[in-house]
Amino acid sequence: MKFHRYLLALCAAAAFASPAQAALRVFACEPEWGALTQALGGNLVDVTVATSALQDPHQIQAKPSLIARMRNADLVVCTGAELEVGWLPVLVQQSANAKVQPGQPGFFEAARNVRLQDIPGSVDRSQGDVHAAGNPHIQTDPRNIASVATALGARLAQIDAANAAQYQQRTADFSQKWQQAMAKWNAQAAPLRGTPVVSQHKGFVYLYDWLGLKEVAVLEPKPGVEPSASYLQNVLATLKASPAKMVLFAAYQDPRASDWMSQNAGIPAVKIPFTVGGSEQAKDLFTLFDDTIARLLAAAQRK
Repeated sequence: MKFHRYLLALCAAAAFASPAQAALRVFACEPEWGALTQALGGNLVDVTVATSALQDPHQIQAKPSLIARMRNADLVVCTGAELEVGWLPVLVQQSANAKVQPGQPGFFEAARNVRLQDIPGSVDRSQGDVHAAGNPHIQTDPRNIASVATALGARLAQIDAANAAQYQQRTADFSQKWQQAMAKWNAQAAPLRGTPVVSQHKGFVYLYDWLGLKEVAVLEPKPGVEPSASYLQNVLATLKASPAKMVLFAAYQDPRASDWMSQNAGIPAVKIPFTVGGSEQAKDLFTLFDDTIARLLAAAQRK
């Protein structure tokens, strides 16, 4: 009988620790927010990520499977700043989940917790895929991750008050480790400061601001518009007056434009993981920045 009760106790403990029995079901729009939520919530959260690192987060289809996942969520964690404007509002509306509607505690936008850059004075369709709220690719600067972590940890504690102390402790632990990691990355990346670079898409403004890189050209004539051969020739001509050390593209992007510029300008094309899962090395938020710095340094050192 005692052994039977012992087995029942073990089963109960295992069920409590299982993600399937987690206190909060979280729907994350992008891998970086899924990874951050998991880091702050541990076994208290069951995280579903809507996109992968190899998908363009601007261009996601609002599939029924995603609607079903959102219908059961306690918390939605997305970038905001109009990055998901083409699909997230449809998911939220079709889910009919009152807990995750905009303005509710269960709807969290990371971009509201950082200072946005590239805010246009005016926006119209002729400018391409421009975001009126500012550039949404905030995850490329670890200082932004730190700000979002503090706000997200507080939101988790608000929604799941019974476990607030655990979220607060995990957030404090994460923040301490993150500050130590940023000090290491800052030291490693010091040689990159002032390096002139070309971007395939204007998706690295926060990375450049953090590391002091200088963007001298962009391959897309307008955000989200593929460059023509003649446009690439014009960019190549400008690089003769303002040479660059490398051309950057994100893991989810077709690299052909960057490869063309690399071959014709004689500079390396660098694939940036851009988010968790964007490279074999970028398995979590820490290794995401480890790998990003390593790739930039390797390209800068090429002759």
